Amino acid sequence: MGGSHVLALVVAHPDDDAYGLAGTVALHERDPGFRFVLIHATDGGAGGVDPAYPPLNEPLGQVRRREMEAAWTAHGRPPDRHEWLDYDDGTLSDVPRTELVERIGGILAQERPDVVATFGPDGITGHPDHIAVGAATDAAFELLRTDGGPGLRRLLHGAMRRSTWERWNRGRIRHGLEPWNEARVYDLRPVPDELIGIEVDVRSVAGRVVAGLMEHRTQRYAVSPGVPSDAQEDAGWSRTSGAEPLVIAWPPRPPGAPVLGDVFEGLD
Repeated sequence: MGGSHVLALVVAHPDDDAYGLAGTVALHERDPGFRFVLIHATDGGAGGVDPAYPPLNEPLGQVRRREMEAAWTAHGRPPDRHEWLDYDDGTLSDVPRTELVERIGGILAQERPDVVATFGPDGITGHPDHIAVGAATDAAFELLRTDGGPGLRRLLHGAMRRSTWERWNRGRIRHGLEPWNEARVYDLRPVPDELIGIEVDVRSVAGRVVAGLMEHRTQRYAVSPGVPSDAQEDAGWSRTSGAEPLVIAWPPRPPGAPVLGDVFEGLD
């Protein structure tokens, strides 16, 4: 089911997919042949819950599954295919690598997407689940890329520019918040600016990215601290959601190559 506008995103938890590529999906939603495939390894059932959220009367994982669906409905362009791998939250580093590669690779083999996106080696936050699912996706991509079939033309890693990270950290300090420590698990981790190979300008659809983010209500403390309950009040958060920087993990990017403006640029 290959094509130049098929995008697959492989993540660990609900809300991992709410930023990083949501703007790109919105920009391409009407493209002929555009198809969006989303894979979640876990339902995030072992995560924390925002203190402002009402007491739960059901497993957190069930709530987070509904939040994921509500988020993409609010965004306006749900995935064409969505798969839960149903691993327990927090256990992905214990899953045999070959099993995780086979599970992810099986879906990618059916879809043959031209662009696959996942976490890089830093997991963006150092979360072991992020790192495990990213490494398995990389391995599955490499196996399929070399099998002679269509698709699998570009592998992307979600990332944050160091310059952005430093600017945001200065803002945290000004507001009396503890600065991020890139060596601490769950804190954001940057990559050098020169490693960013794609940066998509999604300012025109940032409101849709924010609308999706805000549906992850149990995770508000983690994914969007300080975001108001009314998206219309949220000009500040929309500004921070206006760009999607990505590292091109495959094909190799020559040093000094220009930064592309779209995940599909140069593939047609």
